[in-house]
This record gives sequence, structure tokens and C-alpha cells, in this order.
Amino acid sequence: MSGTAVGVPEALQAAALCAGAAAGLTVAGRSEGSRRARAVVGLGAERMPMRAGWESGRIRLVKCLSGRREWLCLPVALALAGLGDSVLPVLAGVAAVPVVRQWLRKRRLRGERERRADGVIDLCGAVVGELRAGHEPGQALLVAVHGTGALGTAGPPVSAAARFGGDIPRALGQAAGEPGLEGLAGVAACWRVAADGGAGLAAGLDRLEGALRAERRQCEQLRAQLAGAWSTVVVLAALPTMGLGLGTALGAQPLRVLLHTPAGLACLVLGASLEATGLVWATRIVRKGEAA
Repeated sequence: MSGTAVGVPEALQAAALCAGAAAGLTVAGRSEGSRRARAVVGLGAERMPMRAGWESGRIRLVKCLSGRREWLCLPVALALAGLGDSVLPVLAGVAAVPVVRQWLRKRRLRGERERRADGVIDLCGAVVGELRAGHEPGQALLVAVHGTGALGTAGPPVSAAARFGGDIPRALGQAAGEPGLEGLAGVAACWRVAADGGAGLAAGLDRLEGALRAERRQCEQLRAQLAGAWSTVVVLAALPTMGLGLGTALGAQPLRVLLHTPAGLACLVLGASLEATGLVWATRIVRKGEAA
């Protein structure tokens, strides 16, 4: 009897769950069928402008944030402030905005420098191709500069020197002073030797292109070898955040302890200082390895 009494409620619960699932599937099927019917008769077209508006708004938001990613620190700080019931995360987020902006700026400049270095290699190859096709040196350089777009803002002076018969080695040497365009100093030297001594410009630029490509491959190999060190730095930087998340998941409320008690505030300040010092130290070690 007891087994029967226990089994009846379980059977009723199972039947209720099955009935609910069947009702949900029926409603979903009807909604799917009605959606298809509206699509067939064209009634769903009235929602297309709204959907297009949402899509265009999302694209504008992504474009706006792509150039101001440092402001994402504020939503994270507001979320932490809400979890910890304190204004200190907001102040830390505001202070982190210029630091993150500076870091992103350095990263962007480093990427632009690498792209310019690759552009110099492409420029050498393009000039060699134009010379072997029978063009004059000045015309070959002019076509290569416009074709590759490798020099950026340094392109117009070099193009003007090539177009109007100016001092091309001097223009290339001045352009080599910009970050990422250091390889143009070799191009200027090859141009000067070819103009003064009559040596083959195409052969010299070809050898220069090979040397620059070899140096680029060496840098990429070094960066691949240092990937493990960078991963270690990232993991060490994420450990405190993982600890806070684990403590919150266990119900220990670490944010309240850190933000509302004197001992917690002292631990927070000391830990943040040690974390920042460790990150700067590890980053300098890896950067020195890359520079070597």
C-alpha cells in the first residue's frame, strides 16, 4: 500500500510533465507554422525594417566600441560594484581607463610598425619586378609605391622624388626614420650604389628583400618560442580573478570581505600592488627576450 501511495504522486507528476511538454511542442509547432505562413503570404515583411534597424544599431555599436575598447572597463567596474555593494570598483574602473587606453595604443602602434615592415619587403619585391619588366628605376619605384601603399604618409615625398627626378636616396633615407620603415635605409643604400657605381639595382634589392624576409621569419620564430611565456603571464594575471569567482560560487562573498573590512582592504591594496608589479616584471622579461 505504501508503495502504491508513493507511486501515485510520482505517476501524476510524470503525467503532468508529459502533458506540459506536449503542450509546449504543440504551441511551438503552431508558432512555427504561423511564422511560415506569414512568410509565405508576405506578412512577415513588416518586421524586416525593425530587424534591419536592430542589425544596423548593433553594427554601429560594434564600430563605436572598436575604437574605444578601454571604456569597457566601466561596465565591468559597475558589475563588480553591484556585486560588492561598494563604490571602490567604480573608482578603480575609472582609473583603469587611461592605463588600458595607453596599452591599447602601444599595441596598435606595434601592429602598425609590423605592417609597415612587411610593406617595405613587398615594396622591394615590387620594384624588382618592375625593373626586370624593363621600367626605369624612378618609374619602377613610383609604380611600386602606388601599387603597394606600403609607405603610408611617407609615400608622397618618395613619389614626388621619383616622379620629378629628385634625390631618391635622400627621400628614402628620410622615410626610413619613421617606425617600421627602417628597411628603407637599405633601399636607399642600394639606390645610391646603383646610381654612383653602376651596380645592378634589381640584384641589390633582391638580396635586400631576402635579408628582410629572413629577419622577419626569425622574429616570428622567436615570438612563437615566447608564446609559452606569454601564456604563463596571462594565467598568473587571471589567477586572482579565478579565486574571486570561485569564492563567490562557494558563497564566501570575497568581495564584501575585501571591500567592507579593514583587513580586506589592506589585502586588496597589497594584492593589487603585487599583481601589478608581477605583471610589469614578467612583461619586461618577455619584452627583453623579444628585443634580443
